[in-house]
Amino acid sequence: MNIAWLDWSNPVAIWWGSLIAVSAVNVAALLALAWRFRGNLFARRTVLFVEPLLLLAAAYVLGCAFRSVLPRADVQRICLFDTPLSSVMVGRSVATVAELAFAAQWAIVLYALGKVAHSDTAKNVAKAILPLIALAECCSWYAVITTDFLGNVLENSLWTLTFLLIGVALSRLVIRFHGIVQFAIAAAAAGIAGYVAFMATVDVPMYFDRWQADVASHKDYFGVLAGLHDLATRWVVTHDIGPWRDEIAWMTLYFSMAVWASLMLAAFSLVKHLLPRYRVRVPLIRPTRRPVAVPVRSSPGLR
Repeated sequence: MNIAWLDWSNPVAIWWGSLIAVSAVNVAALLALAWRFRGNLFARRTVLFVEPLLLLAAAYVLGCAFRSVLPRADVQRICLFDTPLSSVMVGRSVATVAELAFAAQWAIVLYALGKVAHSDTAKNVAKAILPLIALAECCSWYAVITTDFLGNVLENSLWTLTFLLIGVALSRLVIRFHGIVQFAIAAAAAGIAGYVAFMATVDVPMYFDRWQADVASHKDYFGVLAGLHDLATRWVVTHDIGPWRDEIAWMTLYFSMAVWASLMLAAFSLVKHLLPRYRVRVPLIRPTRRPVAVPVRSSPGLR
């Protein structure tokens, strides 16, 4: 294995090293969270039960750690290491499982919040999350099989739309809670606003420009069978900053902040039983008008 590129003068080596460091911290945080859940399960004497949100977080955190160790750009077929594990077939499969797990976390947490707050908006958005992200995954697979960046445009547009809807749902929930829960929901909504802004101004336009460039150059795309063979057997090792330059921003945010969000969603299970005490109670409306006396007319025969 060629390791000459692992030098402080190579920005790709510095970037890859930072991904490894962040992933190590993320896995350690996952283990600490699992230990915290283990303590709760022993207290309840239900040690065979696995908390769904923790299991989903494990799929996402470990999937992102794998992709940090062996980063790749799917459509371009570029990677850092010459190993079959760097193939797009392996990497995209891991990413699909991880991303569906992440989406399921959001759906579970948002539905639970909507149920406590009696918010139909939150519950309806929660039900739409997984179908939208499943469609996004189909678009992603179309892109990596055919090498058509239009699939990435659609994929990331669907992610943007999904989190825009989640942000709307959270904004409706903010006024229905108080205290630390209200602060946490507001912080999540602010983070999502930043994500949506990044996707709309940086990520989606990047893929759109690549698609337009390919259209202008009359690029030939793979068919299904040829594309599946190519993504399973071809990977191009490169340690130059040029091919990686546009990938660094989204990968860095993806393998750090998105993973932290997954860990926090998993921790929701530890505090969800406290939600009712932080829900804003709507006071009953009391009548303010005084009762009006209604005169009673006597019958003529009783005068």
